[in-house]
Amino acid sequence: MQAETFYHVYNHANGNENLFRSDENYHYFLRQWTKYISPVACTYTYCLMPNHFHFLIRIKTEEEVLAFLKMRKPTLQGFETLGGFTFDKAISLQFSHLFNSYTQAYNKVYERRGSLFIPNFKRKEINSDAYLSAIISYIHRNPVHHGFCKQIEDWPHSSYHTLLSEKPTQIHREEVIEWFGSRKDLVNFHRHMPQIADKSLLIDFEC
Repeated sequence: MQAETFYHVYNHANGNENLFRSDENYHYFLRQWTKYISPVACTYTYCLMPNHFHFLIRIKTEEEVLAFLKMRKPTLQGFETLGGFTFDKAISLQFSHLFNSYTQAYNKVYERRGSLFIPNFKRKEINSDAYLSAIISYIHRNPVHHGFCKQIEDWPHSSYHTLLSEKPTQIHREEVIEWFGSRKDLVNFHRHMPQIADKSLLIDFEC
């Protein structure tokens, strides 16, 4: 993953497992996301569903990520001193910490063992303005697509409601609203996206 680049990040539970069984599971995952991912990436949209999740993020600058890592390891001088780690591996390690910490807590609560997430989470670079607009709507529409609800507004575990509210949030809400022009324009795009989006933009999505 490259600095200052947008990515669609997603992952799925192993087999027929669920990642989230209760509201607290959803809330805890977001807290762990804030702990491990927010220091290295800006979050723009997300959606958590029982067996998988989607996020739109932008990786922070190398200077910002290095400053965070130095807080944890003051003797660190640069990425080359991370035991051969590259910038990409440093970011991937944060995701590994996220998945491991959540799995450990989940396994303890539900008295299970073993991995919870599919190894090697998926990430796709957003390389056009049209792709960026489409993925924002796609992420919020995913629960409808999978039959978890009938309307975007019905699903409580996504950033859609957050973008339309005024409550404090870690989401980079103002940038998303500005991207569409206004909250009204954001809502209209989501409502009409199936008619106006280029379906070829979504061909690589796996869940």
